[in-house]
This record gives sequence, structure tokens and C-alpha cells, in this order.
Amino acid sequence: MMQKILAAEGRRVCSIPVTRQAPSESNTTYGSRLADSLKASGARIAWVCVPPGVHVPRLIKAALDAGLHVVAEKPWLSSRAEGELLLKLAHARNLLVAMHYQYCFLEGVEKWRSELDGGSGFRFAGHFVLSRADHLGISALDNLGCHLLAIRRYATPRAEVSEIRCAYEQPDERNVWVESHGARISCIDFLRSPEPLIQRFVAKFEAALKNGDFPLDLEFALDVAEDVRTVE
Repeated sequence: MMQKILAAEGRRVCSIPVTRQAPSESNTTYGSRLADSLKASGARIAWVCVPPGVHVPRLIKAALDAGLHVVAEKPWLSSRAEGELLLKLAHARNLLVAMHYQYCFLEGVEKWRSELDGGSGFRFAGHFVLSRADHLGISALDNLGCHLLAIRRYATPRAEVSEIRCAYEQPDERNVWVESHGARISCIDFLRSPEPLIQRFVAKFEAALKNGDFPLDLEFALDVAEDVRTVE
């Protein structure tokens, strides 16, 4: 699906075959092979469209070694130390690493970001529930809750977290809201949102390549991962 969306936006898209590490490959050989394949692709951005896990930092490093900017899928499941090493490498090479928290670019969320003074004096809450089963072996809080907490950190970082509910195999629900004195002040329901979020994310990321400033970068993702641990 991602390839079709990017192609429809007029972007040249190619895939790198055999991205899994062979049992006989050392980490160094594996990284070099991927970096060589990425360089040969002629791409400018590597979108790491694989399930999250311990392999993701290796893929990001290979892309950085190839001189590419990177977009990775959420959530960040590796250590903060691994992330900070990648950040240091990216900064040294003037490259960006972003995490695909596309729901942060909902119009309602952007409005909160511009109008709510960081959420000072408010409480933040959200539900992200899916009717389908878990297919990735990732907890609902990690997989779904990270979206909610990314919205909070992006739009209302000073708001106190009052409730985060995430689950699989229950009636679909995706909404976030801010409260004041026990009453909901504003609520955003993003279930089946018609907004072109992936396209919006791509446009904002590409624009950031000119000035080096993208809010949903790897440092942001590391902070969201810590927020998830705090809620747990």
C-alpha cells in the first residue's frame, strides 16, 4: 500500500530485496550489503517498511551509511542508547531520521498544537482499540498507545495524561481528547479519517530536508517510547 501511495504522489519507488540477515552473515557484512544496495538504488530517502523490532536500528544505520534520510515505522522498541547512537550518526552526516507518527498531522491535532499553549492546565486522554487480533506480537500499548502518546507529546506536551486505553479484538475506537475540570474541552475522532495523512507526512518530511527540522524525528520517538513506559 505504501508503495502505491508514494507512486501516486509522483515519487519514484523501488524495493530492496533480501533485507533479512542470513544466518551466516556477520552484522558488519549484513550492514555493508544493505548499504551497498541502498546506494545502488539511487534513492534519497529510505522508508523502512518492516515490522518494528531489534533489526530496525541495523536497517537505519545501513541507510545512514548509504547517505540516505530515513523514515521508520513506529513504535521504537530498541533501547534509547541505540537510538542516540543513530542520532549522533545522522547529525554527523546531516541526515534526518523520522518516525511515522502520521496521526500527529490530523487537522484537529495541529489546531491543538497552535491554540492550546502546549496543553498547560489540561488533561490528555485517548482510546485506540482495534477489532482485529494482534498480528505482530507487539503489546497494544506499544503498538497503538504510542500513536496516542505521540499526539500528546506533539500537540499538548504539558498536559497531564489522565487515561490511555488500548486493546485488540474489541470494537474499533480511535479518539483523543483534552479535559479541563473533568469536562471534555475538545475531542478528535480519527477512526477511518479521510484526511491524506501519509501524503501530508511525506510532504512535510521532504520540506524538512531543506532546513533539517522535522518534529517527528528519532529523538521525538525515543521520548514517546519513554512516555509509553511511564504509562505502563
